[in-house]
Amino acid sequence: MGKMKLEVLVSSVDKNAAELISQMHIATDAVLVNQCDRYAYETVAVPGGSVKCFSMPERGVGLSRNTALLHASGDVVLFSDEDIRLAPDYEEKIRRAYKSLPDADMILFNVEVAASRRTYWNREIRRITYRNYGRYPAYSITARLSALRRANVQYSLLFGGGAKYSNGEDSLFLRDCLKAGLRIYAHTACIGREQERESTWFSGYHEKFFRDRGVLYHYLYGKLALPLSLRFLWVHRETMCRDISVGKAFRMMCAGVREACGR
Repeated sequence: MGKMKLEVLVSSVDKNAAELISQMHIATDAVLVNQCDRYAYETVAVPGGSVKCFSMPERGVGLSRNTALLHASGDVVLFSDEDIRLAPDYEEKIRRAYKSLPDADMILFNVEVAASRRTYWNREIRRITYRNYGRYPAYSITARLSALRRANVQYSLLFGGGAKYSNGEDSLFLRDCLKAGLRIYAHTACIGREQERESTWFSGYHEKFFRDRGVLYHYLYGKLALPLSLRFLWVHRETMCRDISVGKAFRMMCAGVREACGR
């Protein structure tokens, strides 16, 4: 078997391709989808391969990730964003991890972020299940491309930056991968860091935030959406419910669940 080909799949908005590739320290094959005001295509050479750069005016992070997947050709793909700075040895870390976990279809890696934004940190290599998949962002996710195509999974077009509802697309993607039977592992290797910037989707814990979260919970949890909504609000009440009460936030999440149900 030959050397594993790694390909980075980048979602960006209105960036200069060559500058962004340099800033992210991309040193392998990659596909960059840049949402801007035009259609265009170019390739940019990097030390370890080339980057296929697609420009498109359509908006939505799910759409851009699916477009990158459509044009991907690597053995393993790494999802990434414009604010990620990859580690110098990211390719070797990912290759070693897949060699050590030959049954893995997907591996989720550590990426350094500000403490206020951290939702996870892998301290041991372990299997990802329905109990622990919900805290991982896209830029932590790698996958065997053949496994994703065999499972026929894609990103939701309803959630994430540029879509109707705010975040949650990463959790839906991992949930769909688990439903398809893919074997997912968490790994302790750190493959990069996040460059701090203003969030493209988060603007506060307001009514839309809670309503959108209710829509998401319907798709994630079905009949358990309402009790898990109440649990979510109670656990995070000191952070999320300073301006809006737990009761009102719960009503907003219930409204989101009803909206998702078509009621």
